[in-house]
Amino acid sequence: MGELHHHHHHHPLHQIAESPTHKLLLKQWIKEEDLILRRVALKESRIDSIRREIAALYCSFFALHSTLLLILLSTAGPAACRRSWIPLLCSLICSIAISWAIRYKTDAERHAERLLERDREDGVLLSRCVAELKKKGVAFDLMKEVDALRRAKSLRVERDATTAVRRFSARDCASLFLFASSCAFLGLTRLFFYDVCMESMDWKRKGIEISVKSSF
Repeated sequence: MGELHHHHHHHPLHQIAESPTHKLLLKQWIKEEDLILRRVALKESRIDSIRREIAALYCSFFALHSTLLLILLSTAGPAACRRSWIPLLCSLICSIAISWAIRYKTDAERHAERLLERDREDGVLLSRCVAELKKKGVAFDLMKEVDALRRAKSLRVERDATTAVRRFSARDCASLFLFASSCAFLGLTRLFFYDVCMESMDWKRKGIEISVKSSF
């Protein structure tokens, strides 16, 4: 019985319970660990929301151009040639607005992913320290381990600062694709209406020639 009580007395968790400093540090770390888990969950939800918004913007981009193309094709004619610049201008303005919105959302997604990665790394470091504290008890060197945790966080911050320079990524390819698609749509639509107008002018010229010949 005495041996069991002696073993229980020397258990790391029992030692922590008897040491106010270690007990306070453990409570603080567990509370901070819970806060980090909540922040991770919120950032993951935020990233999912941003990705849904980006998908909706892509759908809006292609739906807009499909609708404008159908309208232009259904109203193709001599009268539409003179007013073709109106839908083309609307298409250009909407394309620029949607492309800017997508670029803004992708930058927000990249920033949120960077913050999420930082919180996950903090959670891993903190979980490791909590496990070491529970394992060692009062043998846990507070000054050394806390200093090591701070040093690891500072190294992480320095690494983030060195990699903060923005590089060309696959997300930028999407913006370039949207810009190229807009230019191609405008060019092809303008070419189509140019052909329609030229064909209309040819028919008018032939009609005038026929009317002149018939008058003689």
